Order: sequence, then C-alpha cells, then structure tokens
Amino acid sequence: MRRISLLTAIFTLVLFAGVEAQELTAVDILKKADAVVNAPKDQKMLSKMILIDKDGWEKVRETEMYQKGDDKRLVRFLSPADQKGIAFLGLPNDVQYLYLPAFKKVRRIASHVKNTKFAGTDFTYDDLSAFKFAEEYDPKLLGTTGECYLLELTPKPDVKKDYGKLKMWVRKDNFYPVKIEYYNKGGRLWKIMERRKLKKQGNYWYTEEMEMKDVKQKHSTKMLVDKMEFDTGLTDKLFTQRYLKRRK
Repeated sequence: MRRISLLTAIFTLVLFAGVEAQELTAVDILKKADAVVNAPKDQKMLSKMILIDKDGWEKVRETEMYQKGDDKRLVRFLSPADQKGIAFLGLPNDVQYLYLPAFKKVRRIASHVKNTKFAGTDFTYDDLSAFKFAEEYDPKLLGTTGECYLLELTPKPDVKKDYGKLKMWVRKDNFYPVKIEYYNKGGRLWKIMERRKLKKQGNYWYTEEMEMKDVKQKHSTKMLVDKMEFDTGLTDKLFTQRYLKRRK
C-alpha cells in the first residue's frame, strides 16, 4: 500500500511538471529569457573581439562593456591604437550615442541608421543596445528542439526594425537564449548569433564566447570574455556623454 502511494506521488509530480511546462506561453518564455540575461543589477566585462573576413583574415580588438539594469550599456574599444576610444552608449527610450576620437565629438545615432554596423563589426548599434525582447517583439512558440524552446519573434506594430523576424533558441533548463537567427523583411536569413560556453558566476548566467555571423557577406565577429564582474555598484555617471569621451 505504501509502495502504491509512493508511485502515485511520483506520477502526480511528473504529471504536474508536464502540465506546468505545457502552460508556458511564448510570452512567458521570452520574458524569462529577458530576465536571465538582464538579471544582474550591473555588469562589467573585458573581452576580445575577433573580426573574421571571408578569407579567414582576423583583426583583434580589446573592448570593455558596462551595463546597468536592462537599458543602459556602454561599449568602448581599448585597442588597437587606431580603434582606441571608439565608443557606443545605449540609454533608455532607444537613445544611442557614438563617439569617434578622430573627430572628438559625440553624435546621437539617428533612428534610420541604427542597423548600421558598429565600427566594422557584425553587431549593429541596435544589437549592442541593452533592451528587453519582450517589449519590442511579439513571440510565437514554434516548438521544441532537444534542450531548447524555439521562438519566432516579429517586431511589434509600433516598433521600427530592419529585421523582418527573428528565430530564438531558449534553453529549457535556465531560459538562456543561446542562438538567434535574424531575417530581413523579405524573409531571407541575414545573420546568425550563437552564444557558447555558458557559465554560472554566483547567481548569474553568462556566455564566455559569442559569435555574430553575416551570412551574405561571409564575415563574422567573435567576442571572447576575459573577465566578467557583476553587481559592483556602477554609477549613472558612467552612462553619460561625458564619460563616453573618456580614453584609457
């Protein structure tokens, strides 16, 4: 009798787990993915960007990135010398700035050029910004593939994007988005972003290697993390035009 009760309890737990998984909507999954990526109060990262052309030639750039919350991010090149000081600042309400040391001037990035590539990389200004996908895209659950949920994202009617749609693979175990395919408005595959070597540091997940590939131009940019810090108490002063011009 006791054995039957135990089996019943196990069956009930499995049943409820299955029901809970089935009840997750596409919106639920996307919001969870946003929450995981933006979980830290702030982030500080040192990394290498490796730009790889269609012939396999590489250019290496050292970068630093600061992020506070889910809507403030600063990215700056530290080397080589001809790229040092080039910086991008993304702020709330889709406000973006670019600093080019050669001109010693900060300029605001107009909305119609936000899908321009940043300093020769395969990341656009829009890609570099900190934001929540659930606020800008309507998701649809296409199904599951192995360890991931597969979502299709289309821009909300009031959001302007050069992407016609995205496909996003979100891990079932921790809801970390590990792959995104970007399609143009004609439905043709444009870029592929993959996050590899997931690591958990304290309570937070991050990826030690990320790659963005431009399918048409056969060019890619790898980002390799050298150092990652969370919740260090970054101040709002970092996310200003004045700090954007700072060179190290």
